[in-house]
Amino acid sequence: MSAQTTHDNAVTIASIDLLSGALRSLDNAIVAERAGEKYVAAHLAAIRAAAALLAAYARPNKRRPTSVWNLLAAHVPEFAEWAAYFAAGAGKRAAAEAGLGGAVMPREADDLVRDAHEFIDLVADRLGVSRQLVLPANVAAVTQVQRSVPNNVLLFKPRA
Repeated sequence: MSAQTTHDNAVTIASIDLLSGALRSLDNAIVAERAGEKYVAAHLAAIRAAAALLAAYARPNKRRPTSVWNLLAAHVPEFAEWAAYFAAGAGKRAAAEAGLGGAVMPREADDLVRDAHEFIDLVADRLGVSRQLVLPANVAAVTQVQRSVPNNVLLFKPRA
């Protein structure tokens, strides 16, 4: 699975904060000891990364709630394959969250951690930010930028 950067990006502070949350969830997945916990944390990392993309590319609407994966496929179509992949794991994540023993095998959890890591890298690349430079919204410098940028948008150019 892959995704291509196609144009300049308008990245909101919310996108950066959500991407930071995705990285924290990925860290939790990496250190989790039980397969179910690892799977849940990795899946939540992917959800947060998808939300980061949506914060940059989708416009809010008042319609009924829908899956982040449906929205991602609709608003950022080059990530549709990833959206389908992670959507397929939602039931397994729910079973693991409910504590159903054997819902997730260790290999499945490790595979999802690896895939969530790749997905987060692609999202960061699409947003034009480095994974290492993602800052939480409470950092003073980011807060200062947030106050000085109209419409809470930061402009980034894609990496060459």
